Amino acid sequence: MTRLSVILITQNEAHNIEACLRSVAFADEIVVVDSGSTDNTVERATALGAQVHLRSDWAGFGVQKNRALALASSEWVLSIDADERVTPQLQRQIEQAIAAPTFDVYELPRLSSYCGQPIRHSGWYPDRVKRLFRREAATFSDDLVHERLVTQSRAGRLDADLLHESFTSFESVLDKMNRYSSAGAKGLLAKGRKGSLGSALGHGLWAFLRTYVFRLGFLDGRMGLVLAISNAEGTYYRYLKLWLLQRGEQASRAK
Repeated sequence: MTRLSVILITQNEAHNIEACLRSVAFADEIVVVDSGSTDNTVERATALGAQVHLRSDWAGFGVQKNRALALASSEWVLSIDADERVTPQLQRQIEQAIAAPTFDVYELPRLSSYCGQPIRHSGWYPDRVKRLFRREAATFSDDLVHERLVTQSRAGRLDADLLHESFTSFESVLDKMNRYSSAGAKGLLAKGRKGSLGSALGHGLWAFLRTYVFRLGFLDGRMGLVLAISNAEGTYYRYLKLWLLQRGEQASRAK
């Protein structure tokens, strides 16, 4: 019988972890790599039967997910985040896919919610993500943020949605915007990208137009407008922080 490992990384996900793990209880094993939670994420995950491993030497999302992947023992792996949920329909498709596979990697359509509203436009849906794969067929990129699955295999597609409770409140939007724009700026700096105030403004404006106009965000109603503005702000902050990091480096060299 084909076995399935579920892997995920956590930090302070006590509000999410139980619903996430209950949705993947059909798996043969669940591997959690925690990066130093100060809430009871670890206790809740352990109580639900997950194998929890503590790795607080944070080196980025990609590195941490590769650590979780290295701990998986099954032939097939499903990688999810703590704020994601596998529906019964998706469970059936996963079980069917690994029982009689025609691909080594599968994409799942992801339906994300924004402050309580499912977003079906704005470039957010179907948001196909490669998450189900043979353990030996893929690894994760080492990116600090926005890691991706790296594979030489052509991906098949499942049809049932992976639910993503991405932002439950606007406070979480602002918090993630700050953290991801900082990590994104550092990633751009490491790749040798250059920033400026004009670049920050231009990228922010383009992010708004792309989300609200070209990706039909206006069809998501008022929340589509809110999302487009927050996307523009996050992009603006990422390039603004890149510019400020460069100014800091230049000032240090001038001393």
